[in-house]
Amino acid sequence: MKPNVRSLIRSGAILAAFVIALAACKSKKNVTPIEKSTGAVEISVPFSSKEFYSDKESFRAKSSGNSPDLQTAKKIAMQNAKSEMAGLIQTTVKKVTDQYTQQRTVANQTEFNNKFEELAREVTNQELIDVRVLGEKLFKEPNNSYTYWVAIEANKQVVLNGIDKGISNDKKLSQDYDKKKFEEIFNAEMDKLAKEKAGN
Repeated sequence: MKPNVRSLIRSGAILAAFVIALAACKSKKNVTPIEKSTGAVEISVPFSSKEFYSDKESFRAKSSGNSPDLQTAKKIAMQNAKSEMAGLIQTTVKKVTDQYTQQRTVANQTEFNNKFEELAREVTNQELIDVRVLGEKLFKEPNNSYTYWVAIEANKQVVLNGIDKGISNDKKLSQDYDKKKFEEIFNAEMDKLAKEKAGN
């Protein structure tokens, strides 16, 4: 092979290597989005903005329901949202009650806590009957079924008023109950809940 031909081949090989290296650098800079590389599609969940989070004044929850029948989809979504909210309220009241019994002199802490939790469940069930609907969205699926989303709200003060009323009807509970102190701890827990939700 003639020297000039060999030199030309070597130059071509170097140029090809340079083009490949340049393409590799570009591919690193322009990373392919996950949607293109895996086929995954990002889905936006309804009612995810801050106005639908629990805050200092209100408990809030959202959920969805799916069914070939629209009314059934709505019923499932509401039941799911209420169930989520009930858990949220009861968890908060339990935290408040635990702190209250630690900070106050209560004759029988276990009995007090159990009665308080029972009362909280009763109040929660009552309040969930008339929750306020913050928003609703309806989707028709490709299979002709319906997906219904709902966001609901329960006012903190209404829950507190229900607890106060229940305690006033129970002589044993009312003996160890300091309304001002309980509300102070309750408000502090609502502040924590609001910060937790905002941080998610």
